[in-house]
Amino acid sequence: MILGDINNYNDIVNLNPRLLTALNWLKENYKTRFPKGEITLEEGAITVRCQEVAMMPQQMLEAHRKYIDIHAPQSEEETIGWSSINDLKNCINPYDESRDIESYGDAPQCLLQVRPGQFAIFFPKEAHAPNIGIGNHRKLCIKIAVD
Repeated sequence: MILGDINNYNDIVNLNPRLLTALNWLKENYKTRFPKGEITLEEGAITVRCQEVAMMPQQMLEAHRKYIDIHAPQSEEETIGWSSINDLKNCINPYDESRDIESYGDAPQCLLQVRPGQFAIFFPKEAHAPNIGIGNHRKLCIKIAVD
């Protein structure tokens, strides 16, 4: 997991070649109010989900195996829980390969406060619980294939 500022990401782009593409796009577009839906940056490799989401006081942890997630709130601060899946004991929904998701009922090991202008990156097998808070917010969720 990485929490960073949209204007300062040069040191992390070498972790995955597609991170540079995704973060450059985010830097140029994070203030743009896109309609809800998906934008394809690289066919089969990088997709942006433009979301309007109701936040909740508590969310279930989810993890992926095929994608890196970048969460970037646009309108409100978002709390996101994080845990290593190696430490989780309470699998609620086993891994579904067709949807690339599994979910856990454990409490997050830590909570991140992510403000507009910031982003959080979650790597495969890192569980995260997005959209914790009160009210509604707009956000961008970028999915980057790891293959």
